[in-house]
Amino acid sequence: MELQENFSKVDHSALRTNQAMIIALLMLAFIVDSLALIIFVCLVMFVGTVFPRLSLFKQVYLRIMRPSGLVKSEVIIDNSEPHRFAQGFGAMVLAFAVLFLILGSSLGWILLWLIIWLAGLNLFLGFCAGCFLYYQLNRLNIPDFSRSPIKRGGR
Repeated sequence: MELQENFSKVDHSALRTNQAMIIALLMLAFIVDSLALIIFVCLVMFVGTVFPRLSLFKQVYLRIMRPSGLVKSEVIIDNSEPHRFAQGFGAMVLAFAVLFLILGSSLGWILLWLIIWLAGLNLFLGFCAGCFLYYQLNRLNIPDFSRSPIKRGGR
């Protein structure tokens, strides 16, 4: 398995916890009309992208959810970079949502729901649109998108 030596181990339960928290908090922000909560989620996503060890949602998973047995680890061979790219891209879209909401445009709410929908797509169906975009950029040989998808099942 020489090919898999280039990959790292990623706990997909941590990723799903992150997605669930993003969905829950953004839905709450919409219900209570809280710009502050949207900004908080956006900042958590940015920090988690730039400094993965400081990710608040991942810390909730590591310190509360997993030790309490609420969620079990699902560590698999994977690339962490596409997941970080997806989160960073989502944070950027959410930052635009904040800007549009500050300007009084309903486009902000549309962008917020886009993030909720994409996080839900990943959480419930296992399709990461940001990871897909990352791998398409890799196929185009764009610098800094150096990770290729893992080939599974002997393909």
